[in-house]
Amino acid sequence: MSGRLNGRVAIITGGTSGIGLATAQEFVREGAKVVITGRRADVGQKAAESIGGQEVIRYVQQDTSDEKGWADLFAQVIKWHGAVHILVNSAGIAIGGDIEHVSLADWRKTMAINLDGVFLGTKYGVINMKNQKMGASIINLSSIEGFVGDPNLAAYNASKGGVRILSKSAALYCAKHDYNLRVNTVHPGYIKTPMVPPRLEEYQSQRQQTPMGHIGEPSDIAHLCVYLASDEAKFATGAEFVVDGGYLAQ
Repeated sequence: MSGRLNGRVAIITGGTSGIGLATAQEFVREGAKVVITGRRADVGQKAAESIGGQEVIRYVQQDTSDEKGWADLFAQVIKWHGAVHILVNSAGIAIGGDIEHVSLADWRKTMAINLDGVFLGTKYGVINMKNQKMGASIINLSSIEGFVGDPNLAAYNASKGGVRILSKSAALYCAKHDYNLRVNTVHPGYIKTPMVPPRLEEYQSQRQQTPMGHIGEPSDIAHLCVYLASDEAKFATGAEFVVDGGYLAQ
């Protein structure tokens, strides 16, 4: 631990597993106080307890597509810790479906979590995190699928592309208003998480798919999030950070 996030308070959505949980672990290790959110209380409590006590990490049940829930979340965290300096919008889902066959219900479900949730988080993040002396950072998880199309992921592509451009708009707004608040996107490639089944992991580990010859670990993304949350990234805003083992370089 080097204390890169000492004195900071972070909210991480989707923080109960995968990339979100790994990011929570690294944030606590670097000195931050963290609140993780997720839909399932049993999973969330266990996840928080696996990292530390309530003095460093807490869990709050949340549906990221619910606007009132966002207002309540920020109010609760500020009541606990006095301020919020970091927001990581990590909650997301992937539902397969090509443009010809994806249902409207699956489209709307994907957008509700992947795009509406990030929109609401970013909106309430700006409202509650702007104009702080320490500065603030919003980190929105997009994907390599926010850059390139996948014929079988129509809704997911649209949602992650939306996150990418929405974040640029928010970053410009905050910069031009001198809010001392940065907004960036992280674009993971294929990562070992519950969203990537074993057969897909094996396929994507082939060098013609991922040039490094293996898929990534959640910690690969978490370490980047630490950088973006810290003062080391104080001049980075409106930017896209890709961690994909060379996938997009092809």
